[in-house]
Amino acid sequence: MLKLIEETLEDNKAEDVVAISLAGKSAIADYMVIATGRSQRHVAAVAENLMRRLKEEGYGNAVVEGLPTADWVLLDSGDIIVHVFRPEVREFYRLEKMWLADFPAEADA
Repeated sequence: MLKLIEETLEDNKAEDVVAISLAGKSAIADYMVIATGRSQRHVAAVAENLMRRLKEEGYGNAVVEGLPTADWVLLDSGDIIVHVFRPEVREFYRLEKMWLADFPAEADA
């Protein structure tokens, strides 16, 4: 599914696509994919095309948030969470910085 998502984002001209493995960081998903659209219209189109492609390929309906305003759209396909941002919104949230950071091992209590 990750390859399909990355290819679909690339085919739809999403920019700066980053796939982050969440192994050992979170149980919410296996991967988080972050991409940028050039405008609200582009963000919405990228998200809609990705939703359609996932469904066509048999991955079911992704849970989607943020599509009406399309500043930031989240698609949750279960194993992979995809965020598509407008450039300014991506810079504001800086999810890559948070999720790519090394988490220190838990100290023994």
